Amino acid sequence: MIDQKALLLYPQTQRIIFRNQECLYVRPHAALLPYISNYTLTFPTKQAISENYTVIPHGCGTLVCGFKEHQIDNQLLGPMTVAANVGEQAATFNQIFIVEFQPAGLHAFLSLKQNELADQHFSFQLLHAKLNQVLLEVLEAAESVEELLAGVDRLFVHALLKDCPPELATARKTIVQQSGNVSLKKLSNEVFYSERHLTRLFNEYLGMSTKTFARLVRVNQVIRSLTHSQSITEIVEAAGYYDFSHFNRDFKQVTGNTPQVYQRKMSDFYSEIAKF
Repeated sequence: MIDQKALLLYPQTQRIIFRNQECLYVRPHAALLPYISNYTLTFPTKQAISENYTVIPHGCGTLVCGFKEHQIDNQLLGPMTVAANVGEQAATFNQIFIVEFQPAGLHAFLSLKQNELADQHFSFQLLHAKLNQVLLEVLEAAESVEELLAGVDRLFVHALLKDCPPELATARKTIVQQSGNVSLKKLSNEVFYSERHLTRLFNEYLGMSTKTFARLVRVNQVIRSLTHSQSITEIVEAAGYYDFSHFNRDFKQVTGNTPQVYQRKMSDFYSEIAKF
């Protein structure tokens, strides 16, 4: 197991997104950036992660490797469309290593229909026994952060199976660039796919419809703004909402809370800082 002090000693600063004494967020190898958003190595404490700690969904899969009493438990969270409370479980581990995938990124390694995994937890051993075994070997052997990340990079580079269709990648990119403010009809016209076929691709590769993904992107854009501003009205207008009740409904559907509650309890929420 890697010592916690190693977090501050990791030398490859060009890869670091954020770090403090308890956690380290780093980018993956450049070849993996289209598929993996970031790696996280953290030593959970009650001060940093409360029992109410909740992950805001981004529509992406997450691989969570928990270290407890010299045992490692690898769990895969399928593409998430609703908020998930992880505080109570996280507090049971001494150390956690997380792989956060990009939208459709998980499909590139598993080639499973993502709508069959959405909003569910699985033992990684059951989904991909061979990849899980290699990952366990890397996690158990690593004696430094550099060794751990290099091993995980190699594992995923070799595990790549196939990309998503370029038309789907274009549609996904458009939704992100437009902060979720784009219709299925416009996406369909842009990539020359029927709306039905494009929806099928989104469900297969991302695990959700274009409408659901757009909602997640839109609400996460609002959340990023909430961390810097107190004016919800201005934020709502900038996000393209013209009906406040529509905004409240979307926000609560994604986060499980109203914007006002979210602002008051912001430290209880995790919104991934490198996604999209």
